[in-house]
Amino acid sequence: MASSTVKALFLLALALPGAALWAQVAGVRRTDLLRHDTAVPGREVVEVRVEVDPGHGVPRHTHPGDEVLYVVEGTLEYLPDGQAPVLLKAGQSVFIPAGTVHAARNPGSGAGAGIATYFVEKGKPLITPVK
Repeated sequence: MASSTVKALFLLALALPGAALWAQVAGVRRTDLLRHDTAVPGREVVEVRVEVDPGHGVPRHTHPGDEVLYVVEGTLEYLPDGQAPVLLKAGQSVFIPAGTVHAARNPGSGAGAGIATYFVEKGKPLITPVK
């Protein structure tokens, strides 16, 4: 699938509510695990499992709060703007501060999966694409 088509589908998926998010990004599957209010008014925690096929990934985006990504299978690469890429293997984590522009991909030859936990502002889109 052409890069422009993947980006267009990603933007379309972002416009859809809840579970449809990322549903149309080729090679990426997202499963909602938890959404719950926190003790901090106006904030919630959202936990998802993200599975990424080899050679696929999620285009540049931001979140309205902090993210913690824990790799449960394979290898995932975190690509923050203006910083060196971070290669993560199963059992490793990365902290992504709120508003950080980043992408992610599976550079390996096998399945890659992670658990992403977001501490975000309630009512805001979980993901905002960046051109």
